[in-house]
Amino acid sequence: MSHAPNAECHGHAHVHRPATAPETPPAPPGTTSYTCPMHPEVVRSGPGACPICGMALEPVMPAANGESPELADMRRRFWISLALTLPVFAIAMAEMIPGRPLDRRIPERALAWLQLALSAPVVLWGGWPFLARGWTSVATRKLNMFTLIALGTSVAFGYSVVATLAPGLVPASLRAHGRVPLYFEAAAVITTLVLLGQVLELHARGRTSAALRSLIGLAPKDARVVRDDGTEEDLPLGHVQPGDRLRIRPGEKVPVDGVVLEGQSGIDESLVTGESLPVVKSAGDRVTAGTINGTGGFVMRAERVGADTLLARIVSVVAEAQRSRAPIQRVADAISAWFVPAVVLVAATAFVVWLAAGPEPAFSYALVSAVAVLIIACPCALGLATPMSIMVAAGRGATAGILVRDAEALETLEKVDTLVIDKTGTLTEGKPRVASVVAARGFDEAEILGVAASVERASEHPLASAIVAGARARGLALDAVRDFASVTGKGIGGVVGGRHVTVGNHGAAPGALSAAAEARRREGETVVFVTVDGVLAGFVGVADPVKETAAEAIRSLRDEGVRIVMLTGDSRTTAEAVARAVGIDEVEAHVLPAGKGEVVARLKAAGHVVAMAGDGVNDAPALARADVGIAMGTGTDVAMENAGITLVRGDLRGILRARALSRATMRNIRLNLAFAFGYNALGVPIAAGILYPVLGLFLSPMIASAAMALSSVSVIANALRLRRLDLSGGDLP
Repeated sequence: MSHAPNAECHGHAHVHRPATAPETPPAPPGTTSYTCPMHPEVVRSGPGACPICGMALEPVMPAANGESPELADMRRRFWISLALTLPVFAIAMAEMIPGRPLDRRIPERALAWLQLALSAPVVLWGGWPFLARGWTSVATRKLNMFTLIALGTSVAFGYSVVATLAPGLVPASLRAHGRVPLYFEAAAVITTLVLLGQVLELHARGRTSAALRSLIGLAPKDARVVRDDGTEEDLPLGHVQPGDRLRIRPGEKVPVDGVVLEGQSGIDESLVTGESLPVVKSAGDRVTAGTINGTGGFVMRAERVGADTLLARIVSVVAEAQRSRAPIQRVADAISAWFVPAVVLVAATAFVVWLAAGPEPAFSYALVSAVAVLIIACPCALGLATPMSIMVAAGRGATAGILVRDAEALETLEKVDTLVIDKTGTLTEGKPRVASVVAARGFDEAEILGVAASVERASEHPLASAIVAGARARGLALDAVRDFASVTGKGIGGVVGGRHVTVGNHGAAPGALSAAAEARRREGETVVFVTVDGVLAGFVGVADPVKETAAEAIRSLRDEGVRIVMLTGDSRTTAEAVARAVGIDEVEAHVLPAGKGEVVARLKAAGHVVAMAGDGVNDAPALARADVGIAMGTGTDVAMENAGITLVRGDLRGILRARALSRATMRNIRLNLAFAFGYNALGVPIAAGILYPVLGLFLSPMIASAAMALSSVSVIANALRLRRLDLSGGDLP
């Protein structure tokens, strides 16, 4: 139904929303898709390494529990490599002791062979994933962090092998005090430290999906089905069908979405909606999969099961958001394109400069400096700066009842200066009821309400449902309707009992009823006129209570400097009554569905960053057209599909929480990028030896590898701070 001026019309809105992340093709049954956190366009059917950046792929939908196979493999390689590296490092340190005590017990050649024997498994087996990924990066011309690691360790280890197998090939000018310098300990220590960094990074990356795993784990595995004969049976959740009756006992999780049939209990919805207090549910109330029953018990009817439940949709939206890319990521992408070639050039330059002008032994300084430059540079930290923050923020938002569909919406929300907000279902409860019925001369109230409800049965609009419910509550019989027709934004009509009935705002002038209608509008009622055979028969006044938290949310948003514009298809009098109740000064009334998008476009053209909050099908074009669309989770699926952010509870205070999440996330991302840029800007020149002429400071490749290993971990650790962000209310950051 479409009532004018209340243009809260139904209909199907097909709106194209630009994709912010590539669609992930479904994995074959029984398998899991894997993707790269830095390059979400990469999707594989099994674990492995990203062909672009070399990072370990991770499941698109993580398991509720269990360790990553990549983490288990890296941990095993690390511990074995560490056991072999320690004696190599000890030998290298002992050789630096004046008098070389080891030489008196073990010949120099034997020490060289011992270091080779111990370090070869470390570099060739422990570091094999890095060597393989480095080679792949060169072969595919997609240079990355592993290009630098493989090049640095290969140079140090390869030179040392040649010097051990054929020391005569090393010219005297490259020897230190007559001895052939070896760098087995550098190659082994670097490999071991990089392995340690991978272990720490993979472990930290796993924690970024903790919120998503906790959501996945909310759904129980079984449900107790109540048969028609009264018997009960526990069945796997996948066997539950819509229409089944389920018994929920105290302390159990609600298995699917549905409606309470009998009984009463308090439901903990905190992990789905962010509401900390239990919500009392009784017959007729809706319950959501994954919420936790309190001390009472009840029987429910299953309505949405499997992938159709709200919990499943939340999990899907969060997973999609975690793979999306924020516009700020383009900065890191632009730098990463030339980062590795630039580092290789710096390393080559450092080698030549040290070899030509460095102190004796010049070759040792040159080689160590070049390897240190290659190892300390970390494009990985730069690439992870944005995705890790987005992953954690999307998960944190979901646990607070804020569903972020894409990273662009989260980035833009902090910049919003104008909020366009729908009335029905957004500012109001969206549960209208018949408040008044006024009949014209020659008609009675029961007749008007009866014929209006008969026509309205063909519509699913909230006002239609309210009129039908009001008629049934009065015990009125509803007749069949023929020749039903709907005019978007105007009203509906049909033949009832041989008479042509229209409901809405067309077909007749209000006439003598105008004063009464205006009085009801001033009380905040939506007036729906009814005509019978072209004669005005009267009107039905439908009231929709304002949400209790709406005024508080509007006041807080205005305190943040956000301009609020209420948008509705309802009459100006009704709209202004609601606006006064919540503290809104600007009202756009009599707006048809298509006009909502035009209002948003006009505000954007004036230079405003606009968010649109709505809940209906008719809001979908405006939601898609706004810089940020905010849908009420209590509204229609179409609205949620066209919004960048969904408030699961439909509470407008969720906008404040979403803005707080946006601000905190963007601060976190900027700090990550500053750290990654600063780390490389300082680390590479120091590794090249820029401080040696002034301070005599020369960076060991082993220290460089430790710094490189910790850089990515530091970025992830900073992102993980968002998990502790307080979005419960009060003084939001």
